[in-house]
Amino acid sequence: MLASQGMITISDASSVGEARRRVRQFSEEVSLNESDSEKAAIIAVELATNLVRYTKGGEILLGSGSNGLKRWVDIMSVDRGPGMHDSARCLQDGHSTGGGCGTGLGAVSRLSTEFDIYSAAPSGTVVFSRVVDEQANGLSPPTFTWGVVARPAPHEDLCGDSWRVAERSGELAIMLADGLGHGPEAARAAEEATAAFDGDPFASTTSIIDRANLRMRGTRGGAVAAARIEAPKRLMKYTGVGNISGYLHSCNGENGRGLFSHNGTVGHQMRKVQEFEYPCADQSLLVMHSDGLQSRWSLDLYPGLLHRHPAVVAGILYRDFTRGRDDVTVAVVRASLAQVA
Repeated sequence: MLASQGMITISDASSVGEARRRVRQFSEEVSLNESDSEKAAIIAVELATNLVRYTKGGEILLGSGSNGLKRWVDIMSVDRGPGMHDSARCLQDGHSTGGGCGTGLGAVSRLSTEFDIYSAAPSGTVVFSRVVDEQANGLSPPTFTWGVVARPAPHEDLCGDSWRVAERSGELAIMLADGLGHGPEAARAAEEATAAFDGDPFASTTSIIDRANLRMRGTRGGAVAAARIEAPKRLMKYTGVGNISGYLHSCNGENGRGLFSHNGTVGHQMRKVQEFEYPCADQSLLVMHSDGLQSRWSLDLYPGLLHRHPAVVAGILYRDFTRGRDDVTVAVVRASLAQVA
Protein backbone atom coordinates (compact mmCIF):
# COMPACT_ATOMS: atom_id res chain seq x y z
CA MET A 1 0.00 0.00 0.00
CA LEU A 2 1.27 3.45 -0.92
CA ALA A 3 0.44 6.14 1.64
CA SER A 4 1.62 9.71 2.10
CA GLN A 5 0.49 12.71 4.12
CA GLY A 6 1.13 16.44 4.29
CA MET A 7 -0.10 19.68 5.84
CA ILE A 8 -0.64 23.26 4.69
CA THR A 9 -1.13 26.04 7.23
CA ILE A 10 -3.93 28.31 6.02
CA SER A 11 -3.49 31.88 7.23
CA ASP A 12 -4.50 34.08 4.29
CA ALA A 13 -5.81 33.93 0.72
CA SER A 14 -2.38 33.11 -0.71
CA SER A 15 -2.53 29.73 1.06
CA VAL A 16 -5.54 28.64 -0.99
CA GLY A 17 -3.53 28.23 -4.17
CA GLU A 18 -0.92 26.23 -2.31
CA ALA A 19 -3.64 23.86 -1.08
CA ARG A 20 -4.82 23.31 -4.65
CA ARG A 21 -1.28 22.72 -5.92
CA ARG A 22 -0.46 20.23 -3.19
CA VAL A 23 -3.65 18.20 -3.60
CA ARG A 24 -2.91 17.94 -7.31
CA GLN A 25 0.51 16.61 -6.42
CA PHE A 26 -0.97 14.02 -4.07
CA SER A 27 -3.44 12.95 -6.77
CA GLU A 28 -0.62 12.45 -9.26
CA GLU A 29 1.34 10.31 -6.79
CA VAL A 30 -1.40 7.66 -6.79
CA SER A 31 -2.41 8.16 -10.45
CA LEU A 32 -5.90 9.37 -9.63
CA ASN A 33 -7.84 9.94 -12.85
CA GLU A 34 -8.27 13.51 -14.08
CA SER A 35 -11.93 13.79 -13.14
CA ASP A 36 -11.36 12.74 -9.53
CA SER A 37 -8.17 14.78 -9.32
CA GLU A 38 -10.17 17.88 -10.26
CA LYS A 39 -12.81 17.02 -7.65
CA ALA A 40 -10.11 16.82 -4.98
CA ALA A 41 -8.65 20.15 -6.09
CA ILE A 42 -12.06 21.88 -5.90
CA ILE A 43 -12.63 20.43 -2.43
CA ALA A 44 -9.24 21.66 -1.20
CA VAL A 45 -9.95 25.16 -2.51
CA GLU A 46 -13.41 25.27 -0.91
CA LEU A 47 -12.17 24.11 2.48
CA ALA A 48 -9.13 26.39 2.46
CA THR A 49 -11.30 29.34 1.42
CA ASN A 50 -13.67 28.63 4.31
CA LEU A 51 -10.74 28.67 6.74
CA VAL A 52 -9.69 32.09 5.46
CA ARG A 53 -13.21 33.48 5.37
CA TYR A 54 -14.76 32.15 8.58
CA THR A 55 -11.94 31.31 11.02
CA LYS A 56 -8.71 32.71 12.37
CA GLY A 57 -6.86 30.18 10.26
CA GLY A 58 -6.28 26.47 10.44
CA GLU A 59 -4.78 23.54 8.61
CA ILE A 60 -5.49 21.48 5.52
CA LEU A 61 -4.25 17.93 6.07
CA LEU A 62 -3.73 15.89 2.93
CA GLY A 63 -3.31 12.18 2.40
CA SER A 64 -3.25 9.81 -0.53
CA GLY A 65 -2.99 6.08 -0.96
CA SER A 66 -3.56 3.03 -3.12
CA ASN A 67 -3.96 -0.61 -2.24
CA GLY A 68 -4.43 -2.38 -5.57
CA LEU A 69 -8.24 -2.20 -5.38
CA LYS A 70 -8.64 1.56 -5.25
CA ARG A 71 -6.84 4.89 -5.15
CA TRP A 72 -7.86 7.84 -3.03
CA VAL A 73 -7.02 11.33 -1.81
CA ASP A 74 -8.01 12.63 1.63
CA ILE A 75 -8.55 16.32 2.42
CA MET A 76 -9.19 17.39 6.01
CA SER A 77 -9.83 20.90 7.27
CA VAL A 78 -9.01 21.57 10.93
CA ASP A 79 -9.67 24.82 12.80
CA ARG A 80 -9.86 25.90 16.42
CA GLY A 81 -12.89 28.19 16.32
CA PRO A 82 -15.35 29.76 16.29
CA GLY A 83 -17.21 26.59 15.26
CA MET A 84 -20.73 26.14 13.90
CA HIS A 85 -23.93 26.12 15.94
CA ASP A 86 -25.75 24.14 13.23
CA SER A 87 -23.42 22.27 10.85
CA ALA A 88 -26.36 20.53 9.10
CA ARG A 89 -27.75 23.91 8.06
CA CYS A 90 -24.32 25.01 6.83
CA LEU A 91 -24.40 22.10 4.38
CA GLN A 92 -27.50 23.47 2.68
CA ASP A 93 -26.96 25.38 -0.55
CA GLY A 94 -27.69 29.06 -0.15
CA HIS A 95 -26.73 29.24 3.52
CA SER A 96 -23.82 31.59 4.23
CA THR A 97 -22.66 33.53 7.26
CA GLY A 98 -19.83 35.34 5.51
CA GLY A 99 -21.27 36.87 2.39
CA GLY A 100 -20.42 33.99 0.04
CA CYS A 101 -22.78 32.21 -2.32
CA GLY A 102 -23.40 29.50 0.28
CA THR A 103 -22.52 26.44 -1.81
CA GLY A 104 -19.09 25.57 -0.34
CA LEU A 105 -19.75 22.75 2.12
CA GLY A 106 -22.69 21.44 0.09
CA ALA A 107 -20.43 21.19 -2.96
CA VAL A 108 -17.71 19.49 -0.93
CA SER A 109 -20.21 16.90 0.30
CA ARG A 110 -21.48 16.15 -3.23
CA LEU A 111 -17.99 15.85 -4.73
CA SER A 112 -16.75 13.52 -1.99
CA THR A 113 -16.92 9.74 -1.96
CA GLU A 114 -16.79 9.86 1.84
CA PHE A 115 -17.63 13.01 3.79
CA ASP A 116 -18.24 14.01 7.39
CA ILE A 117 -18.08 17.05 9.65
CA TYR A 118 -17.96 17.69 13.37
CA SER A 119 -18.30 21.18 14.76
CA ALA A 120 -18.91 22.76 18.14
CA ALA A 121 -18.83 26.37 19.25
CA PRO A 122 -16.43 27.78 20.26
CA SER A 123 -13.86 24.95 19.92
CA GLY A 124 -13.99 24.69 16.12
CA THR A 125 -14.61 22.36 13.20
CA VAL A 126 -13.12 19.34 11.47
CA VAL A 127 -14.29 18.56 7.92
CA PHE A 128 -13.20 15.36 6.18
CA SER A 129 -13.45 14.48 2.50
CA ARG A 130 -12.16 11.39 0.70
CA VAL A 131 -12.22 11.13 -3.09
CA VAL A 132 -11.94 7.55 -4.34
CA ASP A 133 -11.35 6.74 -8.00
CA GLU A 134 -14.57 6.23 -9.94
CA GLN A 135 -13.88 2.57 -10.72
CA ALA A 136 -14.00 1.76 -6.99
CA ASN A 137 -17.20 3.69 -6.31
CA GLY A 138 -19.43 0.80 -7.37
CA LEU A 139 -18.02 -1.58 -4.76
CA SER A 140 -20.32 -2.90 -2.01
CA PRO A 141 -20.52 -0.93 1.25
CA PRO A 142 -17.25 -1.31 3.13
CA THR A 143 -16.96 -3.48 6.21
CA PHE A 144 -14.32 -1.11 7.56
CA THR A 145 -13.96 2.66 7.48
CA TRP A 146 -10.82 4.32 8.74
CA GLY A 147 -8.83 7.52 8.90
CA VAL A 148 -5.29 8.50 9.88
CA VAL A 149 -3.68 11.82 10.80
CA ALA A 150 0.14 11.90 10.88
CA ARG A 151 2.31 14.97 11.46
CA PRO A 152 6.07 15.38 11.92
CA ALA A 153 7.54 17.06 14.98
CA PRO A 154 7.88 20.86 14.81
CA HIS A 155 10.65 22.03 12.46
CA GLU A 156 11.02 18.55 10.92
CA ASP A 157 10.22 17.62 7.32
CA LEU A 158 10.05 13.86 7.88
CA CYS A 159 7.69 12.17 10.30
CA GLY A 160 9.31 9.69 12.66
CA ASP A 161 6.05 7.74 12.81
CA SER A 162 4.76 5.46 10.05
CA TRP A 163 1.57 3.48 9.50
CA ARG A 164 -0.11 1.02 7.18
CA VAL A 165 -3.65 -0.24 6.58
CA ALA A 166 -4.50 -3.28 4.46
CA GLU A 167 -7.92 -4.74 3.65
CA ARG A 168 -9.26 -7.93 2.13
CA SER A 169 -12.61 -9.65 2.29
CA GLY A 170 -13.77 -9.61 5.91
CA GLU A 171 -10.41 -8.56 7.37
CA LEU A 172 -8.48 -5.39 8.09
CA ALA A 173 -4.86 -5.19 9.24
CA ILE A 174 -3.27 -2.05 10.64
CA MET A 175 0.19 -1.21 11.96
CA LEU A 176 1.62 1.91 13.62
CA ALA A 177 5.32 2.49 14.33
CA ASP A 178 7.12 5.27 16.20
CA GLY A 179 10.88 5.53 15.65
CA LEU A 180 12.82 6.71 18.70
CA GLY A 181 13.25 10.47 18.72
CA HIS A 182 12.31 12.36 15.59
CA GLY A 183 13.80 13.44 12.27
CA PRO A 184 15.36 11.35 9.46
CA GLU A 185 16.79 8.58 11.67
CA ALA A 186 13.49 8.07 13.46
CA ALA A 187 11.74 7.98 10.07
CA ARG A 188 14.20 5.36 8.81
CA ALA A 189 13.50 3.12 11.80
CA ALA A 190 9.73 3.48 11.37
CA GLU A 191 9.97 2.76 7.64
CA GLU A 192 11.68 -0.55 8.38
CA ALA A 193 8.68 -1.49 10.50
CA THR A 194 6.25 -0.68 7.69
CA ALA A 195 8.36 -2.76 5.30
CA ALA A 196 7.91 -5.70 7.67
CA PHE A 197 4.15 -5.19 7.53
CA ASP A 198 4.09 -4.82 3.74
CA GLY A 199 5.75 -8.20 3.32
CA ASP A 200 2.66 -10.01 4.64
CA PRO A 201 0.02 -7.71 6.20
CA PHE A 202 -2.27 -10.58 7.22
CA ALA A 203 0.34 -12.67 8.99
CA SER A 204 -0.12 -13.05 12.74
CA THR A 205 0.49 -9.81 14.60
CA THR A 206 3.34 -11.46 16.52
CA SER A 207 5.02 -12.40 13.22
CA ILE A 208 4.79 -8.80 12.03
CA ILE A 209 6.40 -7.55 15.24
CA ASP A 210 9.12 -10.22 15.02
CA ARG A 211 9.92 -9.25 11.42
CA ALA A 212 9.98 -5.59 12.40
CA ASN A 213 12.42 -6.43 15.20
CA LEU A 214 14.80 -7.99 12.69
CA ARG A 215 14.51 -5.18 10.15
CA MET A 216 14.92 -2.42 12.76
CA ARG A 217 18.25 -3.72 14.02
CA GLY A 218 20.89 -1.21 13.00
CA THR A 219 18.38 1.63 13.37
CA ARG A 220 17.32 3.55 16.45
CA GLY A 221 14.49 1.09 16.95
CA GLY A 222 11.12 2.16 18.24
CA ALA A 223 7.61 1.24 19.33
CA VAL A 224 5.38 -0.87 17.07
CA ALA A 225 1.80 -2.15 17.35
CA ALA A 226 -0.18 -4.30 14.91
CA ALA A 227 -3.84 -5.27 14.90
CA ARG A 228 -6.03 -7.47 12.70
CA ILE A 229 -9.83 -7.43 12.80
CA GLU A 230 -11.55 -10.60 11.59
CA ALA A 231 -15.13 -9.65 10.81
CA PRO A 232 -16.73 -13.13 10.55
CA LYS A 233 -15.34 -14.07 13.98
CA ARG A 234 -16.14 -10.67 15.57
CA LEU A 235 -12.59 -10.72 16.84
CA MET A 236 -9.56 -8.43 16.99
CA LYS A 237 -5.99 -9.66 17.48
CA TYR A 238 -3.38 -7.22 18.78
CA THR A 239 0.32 -7.15 19.61
CA GLY A 240 2.21 -4.08 20.77
CA VAL A 241 5.70 -3.26 22.03
CA GLY A 242 6.49 0.13 23.52
CA ASN A 243 4.38 3.24 23.86
CA ILE A 244 1.92 2.92 21.00
CA SER A 245 -1.45 3.28 22.71
CA GLY A 246 -4.48 1.28 21.66
CA TYR A 247 -8.14 1.47 22.73
CA LEU A 248 -11.23 -0.44 21.60
CA HIS A 249 -14.53 1.42 22.06
CA SER A 250 -17.88 -0.33 21.85
CA CYS A 251 -20.76 1.10 19.83
CA ASN A 252 -22.82 1.90 22.94
CA GLY A 253 -20.39 4.50 24.22
CA GLU A 254 -18.89 2.52 27.09
CA ASN A 255 -15.40 3.55 28.14
CA GLY A 256 -12.73 2.32 25.78
CA ARG A 257 -10.82 -0.81 26.68
CA GLY A 258 -7.07 -0.30 26.77
CA LEU A 259 -5.03 -2.76 24.69
CA PHE A 260 -2.00 -4.44 26.24
CA SER A 261 1.48 -3.46 25.06
CA HIS A 262 4.73 -5.18 26.05
CA ASN A 263 7.65 -3.25 27.47
CA GLY A 264 10.70 -2.94 25.24
CA THR A 265 12.11 -1.37 22.10
CA VAL A 266 11.61 -3.10 18.76
CA GLY A 267 15.01 -3.55 17.11
CA HIS A 268 16.95 -3.42 20.38
CA GLN A 269 15.48 -4.79 23.59
CA MET A 270 12.47 -6.94 22.89
CA ARG A 271 11.46 -10.16 24.58
CA LYS A 272 9.13 -12.75 23.12
CA VAL A 273 5.78 -11.16 22.39
CA GLN A 274 2.25 -12.46 22.80
CA GLU A 275 -0.84 -11.87 20.66
CA PHE A 276 -3.96 -10.84 22.58
CA GLU A 277 -7.53 -11.37 21.40
CA TYR A 278 -10.42 -8.98 22.05
CA PRO A 279 -14.10 -9.36 21.14
CA CYS A 280 -15.11 -6.85 18.47
CA ALA A 281 -18.79 -5.94 18.25
CA ASP A 282 -20.56 -4.25 15.37
CA GLN A 283 -19.58 -0.55 15.09
CA SER A 284 -16.63 -0.98 17.44
CA LEU A 285 -14.06 1.80 17.16
CA LEU A 286 -10.32 1.06 17.33
CA VAL A 287 -8.09 4.02 18.23
CA MET A 288 -4.28 3.73 18.01
CA HIS A 289 -1.81 6.58 18.49
CA SER A 290 1.83 7.38 19.08
CA ASP A 291 3.03 9.20 22.18
CA GLY A 292 2.89 12.52 20.37
CA LEU A 293 -0.75 12.49 21.51
CA GLN A 294 -1.61 13.03 25.16
CA SER A 295 -2.95 9.93 26.86
CA ARG A 296 -5.75 11.65 28.81
CA TRP A 297 -8.21 12.16 25.99
CA SER A 298 -11.82 11.05 26.11
CA LEU A 299 -14.48 10.80 23.42
CA ASP A 300 -17.03 11.54 26.14
CA LEU A 301 -16.01 15.20 25.87
CA TYR A 302 -17.56 15.36 22.39
CA PRO A 303 -21.27 14.47 22.15
CA GLY A 304 -21.92 12.29 19.11
CA LEU A 305 -18.26 12.04 18.04
CA LEU A 306 -18.15 8.28 18.64
CA HIS A 307 -20.52 7.83 15.68
CA ARG A 308 -18.73 10.14 13.22
CA HIS A 309 -16.38 9.03 10.45
CA PRO A 310 -13.15 7.63 11.94
CA ALA A 311 -11.09 10.27 10.12
CA VAL A 312 -13.07 13.01 11.89
CA VAL A 313 -12.44 11.29 15.24
CA ALA A 314 -8.71 11.21 14.42
CA GLY A 315 -8.81 14.88 13.42
CA ILE A 316 -10.49 16.00 16.64
CA LEU A 317 -8.05 14.04 18.83
CA TYR A 318 -5.11 15.42 16.85
CA ARG A 319 -6.39 18.98 17.13
CA ASP A 320 -7.11 18.96 20.86
CA PHE A 321 -4.57 16.58 22.36
CA THR A 322 -1.33 16.86 20.37
CA ARG A 323 1.61 17.43 22.72
CA GLY A 324 3.21 19.78 20.19
CA ARG A 325 6.82 18.66 20.60
CA ASP A 326 7.00 15.28 18.87
CA ASP A 327 5.77 13.36 15.84
CA VAL A 328 2.12 12.44 16.21
CA THR A 329 -0.03 9.83 14.48
CA VAL A 330 -3.66 8.98 15.26
CA ALA A 331 -5.32 6.05 13.48
CA VAL A 332 -9.02 5.19 13.92
CA VAL A 333 -10.93 2.24 12.45
CA ARG A 334 -14.64 1.42 12.60
CA ALA A 335 -15.80 -2.17 12.06
CA SER A 336 -19.30 -2.44 10.55
CA LEU A 337 -20.01 -6.10 11.14
CA ALA A 338 -23.80 -6.40 11.06
CA GLN A 339 -23.88 -7.38 7.37
CA VAL A 340 -20.99 -9.89 7.66
CA ALA A 341 -22.09 -13.52 7.69
